Amino acid sequence: MESDAVRSLAALAQAQRLRAFRALVGAGPDGLTAGVLAQTLGMSPSALSFHLKELAHAQLVSSEPQGRYLIYRANFGQMDALLAYLTEHCCQGAACEVPAKRKKKTVCAAC
Repeated sequence: MESDAVRSLAALAQAQRLRAFRALVGAGPDGLTAGVLAQTLGMSPSALSFHLKELAHAQLVSSEPQGRYLIYRANFGQMDALLAYLTEHCCQGAACEVPAKRKKKTVCAAC
């Protein structure tokens, strides 16, 4: 799991890839086409393609053909596995208390 975490964190350690991943997380399970994602992020399609390839290599995003488009989706399972790995030994094994101001007010259906 350590090598997966390193690969995921390396992929996210670049501002444009992090923005793309966050946009796909925000899109939820429906995902986005590359064109919509490029427009949303103000990125050229070729630059976005490079970044999506890196995110896919880290298994953080997947793509699926839908007609003549590719739909890109965040891999929520991989994201959850990364978060679980990072917090595996949190708080010396005791239950974590998240400060009230940091608690999410809503939870999305995909999470």
